[in-house]
Amino acid sequence: MSLSYVARWHSLCYITADFVGVASLRRTNFLGQAKFARSRDNNIGRVDVSETASISTSIAVRYATAVYEIAKDEKAVPALEDDINALQAALAESDDFRALINSPVYTREEQSNAIAKLAAKMGLSGTFANTLSLMAQKRRLFVLPHLLSTLRDVIAEDKGEVTADVVSAKALTKTQADKLAKTLKASTGKTVTLNATVDESLIGGLVVKVGSRMIDTSIRSKLNSLQNAMKEVG
Repeated sequence: MSLSYVARWHSLCYITADFVGVASLRRTNFLGQAKFARSRDNNIGRVDVSETASISTSIAVRYATAVYEIAKDEKAVPALEDDINALQAALAESDDFRALINSPVYTREEQSNAIAKLAAKMGLSGTFANTLSLMAQKRRLFVLPHLLSTLRDVIAEDKGEVTADVVSAKALTKTQADKLAKTLKASTGKTVTLNATVDESLIGGLVVKVGSRMIDTSIRSKLNSLQNAMKEVG
């Protein structure tokens, strides 16, 4: 196994104030092969789910980079994309799944067992199943939404594409999605992949985010702007 391959798995074990070394994390006996370095702080592996968004994003970037490079080495990027789609759909649809990754009530063992069963039921790739298992052991499952969105961005960037997060009051039709993607391509100069979700509270219109650029045409946004203006007048 190459040193670069091991280094990628090392980066998966990022903890807020330090790194935990992993000697080898292959598909077989994934956790059995992990050799964790002793931390200076006995509690460093414990993470409060209220950690700041910046910390979550930092952890997600490290996981995403390692997972994507491993998937590329194994020529398994299409499988990785399927995993991302399946997990994002599950997070959107299941209150229980969201509670599992966020609630401090569940022990590491409970999270690990539940994640293992979920990965098997969903048919996730070995790379992602192993990653989720490691995240459960390290109390990092709360980072999963950030990890998925970051992975989308990493894959898109490597393909010369860009991912646009689109929130609409109703699900977009294929015609609407294609038209929006074409419009965004003309604006960004890159092929655009839509990550579409529904938020009925928008009432109408769209909220589109491409990188750091936010495009909000929703009625709710307009109403909020009007309400703020009225408050200033009053």
